[in-house]
Amino acid sequence: MTDTIFNAPPRPTLAVAGSDSLFPVHRIYCVARNYEAHAREMGMQEREAPFFFCKPADAVVADGAVLEFPSRTENLHHEVELVVALAKGGRDLSVAAAGEAIYGYAVGLDLTRRDLQALSKEKGRPWDTAKAFDQSAPVSALTKQNGLVESGAIELRVNGELRQQGDLADMIWSVPEVIAELSTYFELQPGDLIFTGTPAGVGPIVPGDKLAAGIEGVGELNIAFA
Repeated sequence: MTDTIFNAPPRPTLAVAGSDSLFPVHRIYCVARNYEAHAREMGMQEREAPFFFCKPADAVVADGAVLEFPSRTENLHHEVELVVALAKGGRDLSVAAAGEAIYGYAVGLDLTRRDLQALSKEKGRPWDTAKAFDQSAPVSALTKQNGLVESGAIELRVNGELRQQGDLADMIWSVPEVIAELSTYFELQPGDLIFTGTPAGVGPIVPGDKLAAGIEGVGELNIAFA
């Protein structure tokens, strides 16, 4: 029997609403600029193919958490998103097969060190330090659903003030289209999470802020910063 050098940390999991079951997280993928108004907000003028980046699985933070404010940033931003959880994987999936791979949905926040992202863009560098830092992916409990979620109000409030508001129907690329395109780059696996983009209104967070996010028919997510 071969011993490991050290005990590996447990695999990150998400709660499943209305159940004692846990959803083990494999990878976290994110699609950028998938709402027209936010795409314009970030300087994109035309519809373009989905652009992906990743976060580590252990960046997941559960509903109700109080987070330490991230280091090395003076411009932390909120981005509320629909999160899709996969129960099936595959490579080069059709749009129809991509829809059938979905286990359920959740509310997520793609926390972003906007100042570091701007520097990365300026220097032509990867976005890892801007997007993939510790505790950068708060996610609500999963809502298991059969079928596609194609519409529904999505919003974020900071200290009770409405900051972001939109509808899932405003996505440039639908959820199955996003999954199918992603599967041409990676072999997707059960346990993968996909953040599907954010509506307009992204903005700064400061220490002490309380964030409340919600998606109609999916759930709610509440976090705070110490």
